[in-house]
Amino acid sequence: MAVNVTDLKRGDILEMDGDPWLVTEIASQTPSARTSQGLAKTWRGGEMVTAAEVEYRTAQFLYKQGDDFVFMDLTSYDQFTLDSERLGDSAGYLVENLELKATLFEERVIALVLPLTVDLTVLDTAPVIRGATAQAQLKPGTVQTGRQVVVPSYIEPGDTIRVDTRDGRFLERAK
Repeated sequence: MAVNVTDLKRGDILEMDGDPWLVTEIASQTPSARTSQGLAKTWRGGEMVTAAEVEYRTAQFLYKQGDDFVFMDLTSYDQFTLDSERLGDSAGYLVENLELKATLFEERVIALVLPLTVDLTVLDTAPVIRGATAQAQLKPGTVQTGRQVVVPSYIEPGDTIRVDTRDGRFLERAK
């Protein structure tokens, strides 16, 4: 399906030379202001591109084995594995039994769509410095997946927190 480049948004998947490409950033720039990234592609306004034909299926994260993460397609009950390199930052949000969407291109999983928030247990965090400031203090915390999250000073090890999977930001203490 052809799509106008002016209608592209972050998260869209394009097909170029038979391969799927995820749109991670969109910038409107003058021709002399180009950047070098994974694939920096320049189009003129009004040009058409091909949207990849993808399918989304509900899946569940089962467990981690070494550098591999094992998932189950909840429609077919088939299991599939993705390595930590392919998952990138997403790996830091994966807890057992988490339901998410698997993105398939030509019947192979190419990406995961995480829920907007996940609840993670804090394993370790710095102690509170009491009375150091009148403003809200923030401190680093390590959650059960090994990911670092900046949390408010009142969060302690053992607390469960809600984290935004888009930017890794602490949202609230989970109930």
